[in-house]
Formats: sequence, structure tokens, C-alpha cells
Amino acid sequence: MMWWADLAEQWNNQSWLELVAVVTALAYVWLAARQVRWCWPAAFVSTSIYTYLYLDLAAPMQAFLNAYYLVMAVYGWWSWQHGEGDGPLQVGSRSMAFHGVAVASLLLLSVAATHMSVSGSVSTLEYADTLITVFSLFATWLVAQKVLQNWLYWIGIDALAVWFNWQLGLYLTSLLMGLYVIMAVYGYHQWQQSTEADIATA
Repeated sequence: MMWWADLAEQWNNQSWLELVAVVTALAYVWLAARQVRWCWPAAFVSTSIYTYLYLDLAAPMQAFLNAYYLVMAVYGWWSWQHGEGDGPLQVGSRSMAFHGVAVASLLLLSVAATHMSVSGSVSTLEYADTLITVFSLFATWLVAQKVLQNWLYWIGIDALAVWFNWQLGLYLTSLLMGLYVIMAVYGYHQWQQSTEADIATA
């Protein structure tokens, strides 16, 4: 039960900044699932804090990823309001062919990026780190475009992140990723209902 002690220690050592980042990140996912545009300001606050924290911890790749989220928060706010040109953006979908090509391309990019950034043999954790980063970049763009299947990507990304963070001993973050998986399932269900309602009223 050593991980319980580690989890308690991590909780006790959390800074108030990290707690604010976690709360606003959860607010972002919940509001996004409900298609509330204020999810993007919540994302902006959360990713601003995480960018600072990761830079302070000398974790440049994670800082870069959160800086990207920061830019996408601004774009998402605009896109959800003006994406259709004449009104708010509606939930859309992409074909299986689109996602097949996207997944294959992202997998190849992840493998190439991992081998370019690591000298010598590559560990499973290093592959997982790159996969999470590359797929997260794409999935965030899908959210900003209100593509229904973004939630399916996040289910896979967050499930992998549960294992990844657990292996690193970041048990609190691992549990948070598990909560994200549940919220992503909820988000997919909510957006799917929205598309079905739009079809019924068309």
C-alpha cells in the first residue's frame, strides 16, 4: 500500500497554484462536454498555470504542450462563436477514412519523433510520452472544431496517461487522468445527443 502514502504526500505537497490549475482544468472538460463556450477561459487559466509550473520544473516538452493549449484556448473561444460564419459552431463529425489516415499519420509521427529525441534504445514510457503529446495536439484542434470524435481520442489519450503517470509515481495525476476518461465518455454522449437532436430538427 506504499502508493497510498505517496499519494497522501503528493497531496500535502501540492501548491495552491497547482490546485487552481487542476480545478480549472476539470471545469474546462465539464463545460466543454456541455458545449458551454466559457470552457475556453477556464482552459486559458489552467494552461497558463501549467505552462509556468512546467517551465519552473525544467520540463520543456510539457511546457510547450501547455503553451499550445493556451493558444488553442483563444482560438477555441473564437471558433465556437464564429466558426460557422453566420452563427455559433455546431457539433460536426468526420469520416472513418479521415480518422484512419489521422491515426496512422499520428502514430508514424510519434514513432519518428521519439527516435529523433532519444539516443539509444527507446523505452515504452518514452513512446507513451510522445504518443500522449502528439495525439493531444490533434485532439485539442478537434475540440476547437467541435468534431464529435475528439472525445474518443481523449478517452484513449487519458487512459494511456493513467498508466504513464502511475509508472512515474504521479499517483494523484494518474487518478485525475482516470477522472478525465469518465468525463470524456460523458462528453461524447452529450455531443452525440446534440448531433442527433440537430438531425431530428433539420
